[in-house]
Amino acid sequence: METAQHPSDNATRHGQSRARNHSLATFVGAPMVGILLLAMAAMAWWLSFTHNRAYSKARTREIETVGAIISQSAEVMLAADELSALRRLAVEAAREYDLTLCRVVLPNGQIVADADPSRITIQSLPPRWSATVMDASGSPIGDGVCRTYALSVIGRGPARLEVAAGVQPSPDQWDQELGVGAIVGAALILLLLFCGRVRARLRGIGEVRAALLSFGKGESSLGALAVDGGLGPEAVAWNKLLTQYGDYHKEVTLVKARTAIASSRSAQPGLDSACDAMPQGIILLDQSLCVRYCNGAAAKFLGAKREEITGSEVGRFIGEGVVLDAARTVSKGMACGRTVAEVKDAHGEGVLRYVVRPVRREDCAAAMIIIDDITQQRVAEESRNAFVAQATHELRTPLTNIRLYLETLQGEGETDPVVRAQSLNVINQETLRLERLVRDILSITEIEAGAYKLKKDDISTTVLFQELQSDYKAQADKRGVNLVFDLPPKLPVLTGDRDKVALALHNLVGNALKYTPSGGQVMVSAEVGEKELTVEVSDTGIGISEEDAKNLFKKFQRAKDPRVAGIPGSGLGLALAREVIRLHGGDILLKSELNKGSTFTVVLPVRSEAA
Repeated sequence: METAQHPSDNATRHGQSRARNHSLATFVGAPMVGILLLAMAAMAWWLSFTHNRAYSKARTREIETVGAIISQSAEVMLAADELSALRRLAVEAAREYDLTLCRVVLPNGQIVADADPSRITIQSLPPRWSATVMDASGSPIGDGVCRTYALSVIGRGPARLEVAAGVQPSPDQWDQELGVGAIVGAALILLLLFCGRVRARLRGIGEVRAALLSFGKGESSLGALAVDGGLGPEAVAWNKLLTQYGDYHKEVTLVKARTAIASSRSAQPGLDSACDAMPQGIILLDQSLCVRYCNGAAAKFLGAKREEITGSEVGRFIGEGVVLDAARTVSKGMACGRTVAEVKDAHGEGVLRYVVRPVRREDCAAAMIIIDDITQQRVAEESRNAFVAQATHELRTPLTNIRLYLETLQGEGETDPVVRAQSLNVINQETLRLERLVRDILSITEIEAGAYKLKKDDISTTVLFQELQSDYKAQADKRGVNLVFDLPPKLPVLTGDRDKVALALHNLVGNALKYTPSGGQVMVSAEVGEKELTVEVSDTGIGISEEDAKNLFKKFQRAKDPRVAGIPGSGLGLALAREVIRLHGGDILLKSELNKGSTFTVVLPVRSEAA
C-alpha cells in the first residue's frame, strides 16, 4: 500500500475535499433556506388574504347600514315631498361614505334623486304613481357591492333606493407586507450564519464519510484516504485507524516476503524446481493446443496428475470456452495481447483466474496459460465492501437524523422553545452516537489488527460492580425494570485492563436493560471459583432465536426479530465485549430462549496475566 503522494495529487485531493464539504453544506442548508422562504411567503400571502377579506366584509356591512338609514329617511322625505332634502342627502351620503351610486328611482324608471344631479330625470313628484312592487334584491358587481332597497311612500306609491360602492384593498396592506419582508430577511441572515457553524461542525464527519466511500470504490492509498486532523475527534480517530491499517498491511507483506524467500532458498536449483515453487499454475501449449509443460500448481488446480496432463490436448482438463478460444487464437498467432477470465473451480468453492498470453520463439507461435487462485482475494474484497457498506449505513442514520432535526430547528424551532430544545437534544444524542460508533469501529479494527493494547493493573471487582449498579440503577427505574445484583460477600482482585473489562460488562448490562420490557427483571450474579470468576447477566426480555444467536457476536450483526429493529444499536457492542474478554484469557457464552429471556455468562481467570 502506498503512503506518499505527489504534491499535485495532494492539491487535487484537497480541492476535492473542499468540494465535498461545500456539497454537504449545500445539501444541509439549501433545503432549510428553501423551506424558510416558502413558509414566509405563504405566511405573507395568508396575512394579506385574511386582512383584505375582513376589510371587504366590514366595508360591505358599512354600505348595507348606510343604505338602510338612507332608505328610512327617503320614505319620509318622499311622503313629505321634500325633494331638495332628499337630493342633498344622496350627494352627502355618496361623498361621506365613498359611494359610487346613490339614487332614488320611481317604478317607471324616472330618477328622483342621485349623487350626480345631472342624472336626475324628474324635477317634481306627481301626486301618485303606479303601485307596482319594487325589487329590493342586490348583488356584488365586479370588485364592489350594489344594494337595492324597496321604499313604500305613504299616499303615493312604491319606489326604490339603489346604493353601490367599490371595495378596495386595505390601505395598510403594504405596511404588513413590508414588515413580513423584513422578518424574512432577518431570519434568512440568521439561518445563513447558523448554517456556517453547522458546516464547520460537520466537516470532519463529511470527510470521514467521503473517505469511506472512496475506500469502497477501491482507493487504497493512505494519503488519499487521510483527512485533516484539525476537523475534530472523528478525523483524528479515522487517521489513527488508517495508520494501524497501513502497519498491519506492511506486516502481512513482510511475512509473505519472508515465506517466499525461505521457500526459494530450500528449493532445488533449476527452472523446473523454480516453476514448481510458484503458487500460480503454468501451462505451455503448442500450435495444436497440446500441453508441452505443466507445473505442480497447475496439476493441482486442474485436479489431475502432471503426467496425465503433459502431452494431452488441453481441452480435456479445461472446459471453459473463453479460455480455450483465447488459447486457440493465441496459438495460431492471431492475437498478441492477453486474455483474462475468472471462473469457479471444479468444486464450485473457489475462484480461479486464467490468463492466456502468447509466447513467441523462433517465429513459432505458442500459448501460455497462467492459473491463479484468487478465492481469498475475492472473499477479502467482499468482506471489505460489506464492512464499508455497513459502516456507511450506520454513519448515515445519525447524519440523517441530525439533518432532519436541523431543518425542524430552523422551522418550528424559531418560534417554539419546546421544539428547539427537543431538536438540540436529539442532535446532541446523535453526535454522541456517531462518536461511540467511530470509537467501536476503531476498537474492533485494532483488535483484528493485533494492535489493541491492554493496560495491566489490579481490578477490584467489588468497586467495579458497585459502579455498574450505580450507573444503571436510574435507567432501570426509568424503564420500569427490576435491576438486581446477587453478589458474594467477597470478590477477587483480577489482573487486566480495568476500563476494557468495565466496557464489556457495561455492554452486557446495557443490552439486558434495553431489550427487557417494563415490568421485567435483569439480574447480575457472580460466582467465585478457584481459578476463575463467573459473572452472569440474565434478563426476562424478548430473547434470541437459535439462528440469530449463531451470528450475534459478529460485527454489525443484530437479531432479525422485528422488535429489535425499533431499538437503536450498531451491532458492535457484543463483538467488542467478547474480544475484550478473550484478550483477558476468558470468554462470553450465551444461553437464550425466544420470548423468555437471555443469559450472558462471562468467565474471567482469577489473577491472570492480561494478554
